[in-house]
Amino acid sequence: MMKKMNILNGTYYCKMDAKGRIMLPSELRKQLADLQMDSFVLKRAVFHQNLEMHPKNEWDKLMEKLNTLNRFKKKNIDFLTRFLAGVRNVNIDATGRLQIPKDLVAAGGLKKEVVIASAINILQIWDKDAYEKFLTESAEDFSDLAEDVMGEMDFDNE
Repeated sequence: MMKKMNILNGTYYCKMDAKGRIMLPSELRKQLADLQMDSFVLKRAVFHQNLEMHPKNEWDKLMEKLNTLNRFKKKNIDFLTRFLAGVRNVNIDATGRLQIPKDLVAAGGLKKEVVIASAINILQIWDKDAYEKFLTESAEDFSDLAEDVMGEMDFDNE
């Protein structure tokens, strides 16, 4: 029997104040509450200039996998050091705000307007202009990407 995965949905446009606080939209807060997600790990993304917000339980699963890496291989240590750089535990406060530390605001290139986009079981936090530029620039390649990533998947056997 497959374990139920936590799935987040939606793209949310928000404003960040000068202290790095984002008021999460009520629809997103409801999803997080329904999934009993209240503790998160915030980190720099690997492939783009944005941030990733991992629910703590999902992060713990990832850390269990990464803990199996042989630490006597330089490339593994180099990867872990870069992957975990700037990682922070964060919570959503009682008023529904998320506080992003200044170093992660800078690393993510975040300005006043941000986008929080679901990526199945994590949330991505982008600067609004960077997010829209990414979607526009990659639009024509998306059909090829979709075929490469999804073309071999079997959707009939569930």
